Amino acid sequence: MALSATDLLLGRILSIMENEASLLSGVHDEINELKLELTSMRSFLEDADRTRVVQSKAENDWVVGVREIAHQVEDIIDKYMYDMNRQQQWRWGYTFTSFFLKGIQVPQNLWMKDRFAKKLQDINKEIKSIPERSQRYGVYQLEVKDKNLQGMLGNCDLNWLKNESESSLFLKDDDLVGIKKTQRELLGWLTNGDLERTVISVTGMGGLGKTTLVANTFNKQVVNQHFDFCAWTTVSQQYAIEELLRSMIKEIYMKANEQTPVNLNALSYRDLGEKLEKYLQAKRYLIVLDDVWSLNLWQQISRVLPNGRNGSRIMLTTRMKEVAFFQFGIVNHVLELKPLRDKEAWTLFCMKAFPSNLGQCPPYLDSLARNLAEKCKGLPLAIVALGGLLSSKKFLAEWRNVHDNLNWELSNNPELEAVKCILLLSYYHLPYRLKHCFLYCCIFPEDYLIRRNRLIRLWMAEGFVEPVTGATPEVVAERYLTELISRGLLQVTKRNESGRPQTCKMHDILRELAVSISETEKFVAISDRKEAVVVGDNGIHRLSIEVRDKEMKAGKGISKLRSLFVFAVDEISKSSCNSLPSGFKLLRVLDLQDAPINQLPGEVVNLFNLRYLNLTGTQVKELPKSIGKLCNLQSLFLKETQIEELPPGIVKLKNLRHLIVYRFNIRGTDYDRWVGMRLPSNIFLVKSLQVLTFAEAGDTFIKNLSKMTQLKRLCFANVKEANEKDLCFSIGKISLLRYLMVMSCNKEERLKMDQLVEAPPCLEKLVLAGKLEKLPHWFKSLQNLTCLRLHWSRLREEGFLTHIQALPNLGRITLVNAFEGERLCFLQGFQKLKVLRIQKFPGLKDIVINKGVMPGLQELNIRECPKFVKLPHAWGSDLPDLRKVCLRDVSSEIIEQICGAQSMAQPAIRVILLSRVEDNDDESNFKWVYRTYD
Repeated sequence: MALSATDLLLGRILSIMENEASLLSGVHDEINELKLELTSMRSFLEDADRTRVVQSKAENDWVVGVREIAHQVEDIIDKYMYDMNRQQQWRWGYTFTSFFLKGIQVPQNLWMKDRFAKKLQDINKEIKSIPERSQRYGVYQLEVKDKNLQGMLGNCDLNWLKNESESSLFLKDDDLVGIKKTQRELLGWLTNGDLERTVISVTGMGGLGKTTLVANTFNKQVVNQHFDFCAWTTVSQQYAIEELLRSMIKEIYMKANEQTPVNLNALSYRDLGEKLEKYLQAKRYLIVLDDVWSLNLWQQISRVLPNGRNGSRIMLTTRMKEVAFFQFGIVNHVLELKPLRDKEAWTLFCMKAFPSNLGQCPPYLDSLARNLAEKCKGLPLAIVALGGLLSSKKFLAEWRNVHDNLNWELSNNPELEAVKCILLLSYYHLPYRLKHCFLYCCIFPEDYLIRRNRLIRLWMAEGFVEPVTGATPEVVAERYLTELISRGLLQVTKRNESGRPQTCKMHDILRELAVSISETEKFVAISDRKEAVVVGDNGIHRLSIEVRDKEMKAGKGISKLRSLFVFAVDEISKSSCNSLPSGFKLLRVLDLQDAPINQLPGEVVNLFNLRYLNLTGTQVKELPKSIGKLCNLQSLFLKETQIEELPPGIVKLKNLRHLIVYRFNIRGTDYDRWVGMRLPSNIFLVKSLQVLTFAEAGDTFIKNLSKMTQLKRLCFANVKEANEKDLCFSIGKISLLRYLMVMSCNKEERLKMDQLVEAPPCLEKLVLAGKLEKLPHWFKSLQNLTCLRLHWSRLREEGFLTHIQALPNLGRITLVNAFEGERLCFLQGFQKLKVLRIQKFPGLKDIVINKGVMPGLQELNIRECPKFVKLPHAWGSDLPDLRKVCLRDVSSEIIEQICGAQSMAQPAIRVILLSRVEDNDDESNFKWVYRTYD
């Protein structure tokens, strides 16, 4: 993390030198000297990060010192830029006497630059007080050896990790919980009679039990009888291919009861490969490669594993999805492990925590035990380790102490060392830029659902996203997120129609470890205490506060804070914490989403460094009129606030990329529940905007919309029929659009878009709200569309679905009062449709879905269709992926059809939710269950 801080600072210095030359005139020599020193520091730290070793106390102290110096420099530069920016803004605020005032300010500016140069000189002297650079950065010999992982993992070493992994080979069936179904699938792939060489990958985050499952399957008698030769090899992060081959050959000689050749250690990779290939050539073999981290291994080892038609199998375990889903050969299978279900997790926890009580939890410990088991979130490694730790504790106070101090226990208790080591392997294997992206996620509270776009925009604001030629920062940041997910460090909780993650979260145990690392590295501080929160006393640049029922108080270090998050986790009285403390100067990120704030400090407009401002869900009623001073602001979020109009100065924000400004009218109908915000008519001057939602459009806005060519997401309302020509011309010019929502001025106004020649080629989501005579002709060009929503279209054309049935990527359709007929007919197509939602169809009686249509449908939702009387024919059998059917405010006939006689006893039933769940009596089957609601 010291490397991260130094690298980010170097980037900022270069940016300042290029973009703020006028402010830095007179101090270039000091800046350049500092740049050279930090470059040398960075080179050393990058070597240390790559080799993952900081073993001695001297080395560790040096790294801590580098981090402290980097923070000092950052503070000095940001404070200087703040002061100089204030001076410029003060001068620019005058007109008639501006020339005279500029003259007065010259001596003060010179004094400020002189003071700044003196501080930089002091920093350079402090760095040079260490021995000469060659000694400072070359004294430590950073050799890449397996033993270096010991420095990374504290008390763990590679031998311990290898032994821990291979100990799974000795577990008995009685020690295992929740693997029956997955093991049946694994055994099927191993012994199904397919003669092609097959690669089977078992993947999932660390601690899910991949090795345990594969080891237990490897030991099955049916497996050993099926293959002529079986071998187990533990790979790990750092391996030597020659050692892996020697291990397999030794196993060959051992099983043949022959003496291992004395010259085996002298053989080259080629000789070892030839020996192994010759032995396996005519055999049906099973090779297990446990804990694979890189595809390089496959490229090296596949050449010596015969590819004959003998029914051989290669089984590997990996945390890396890019490894698991690689196309290894003709036949590949992937088994993604999931956390244990609640019932299974509780059973396993009790087995380990109460072995002397036959796995039964005493009543007096039930509440604490269930909370601790829940903390493990179905992760077998954590459940077993935590249960084992608690098995020796009999008193309530002992259990409560572990419960209340789990973070400390994970970091310091030797009995939980295995959990820490195994989970942190994934973290330390990350490229250095991704390490701070991962740690940053612990800013959010436990179990918090983190939206993809929010996280990406925050990483951008913090400067974590490296510039990549030909790619926007948003694209690069999404790659980072995908990488963290593929390594099991973040869990996806919801995906959109195209498979991109919408929300994700951190596993509780991983978050505890991330919090511990962040506090040690002074990366972020987490405050979730119930007493009054003191902002800025710890000297850390990022602070996350969980506000409960107390006000925030400013600390003496508040002026150095760069990022502040406020999370409201409980119901809070309106009188508490309704304003922020003052004193901020250098903030880059201010995230107050859902916090009980009703006013911003006036000094917010002086935060020239502010990149990200999130007021979503607050009670703020207005923005400062001088909002245009925030010249570096990239993201502004005003969703669900009390703000009705943006000040004219918003158009001065030349770096603004994301502007979200709508709220919901809870008293409105489905049509007018979106309430837009009035924007300045010349908002089109902000040409950097990529996201604009949800504007109240006027004629001027629509005419000039074509100038906002960088837009990728656009939502606006108040469109009139007379706007058709300008509307279609403008949309046709915005070729980068991925998300488009257009809403007419009222539900009776026709939404005319026929003059659009062709839809934007990248369009993925389309929402049209307003009356349509027919679907526009350009619908056929929506080849990339994944989501379509039609609101209040009131189409009368019975065959309107034929215009969209062939769209190849359509995954979700929402139709709200979109059709006035009695029957919806899905006759063909919709091959990728996963979600179908139908609402407010006053005349709809039934739906026809032909066999073979929408074969991947997972959710069917029908609401407010009072005449709807029956579900599609054979919906249970012809739609094999269907898992959820929701019926709300439908006819009494369909309620009785599903619920039978029960409906007569419950005449107030309005909602029926049918769920297809696994049958606990037979895990290979599913059954439908229903719940009813008034």
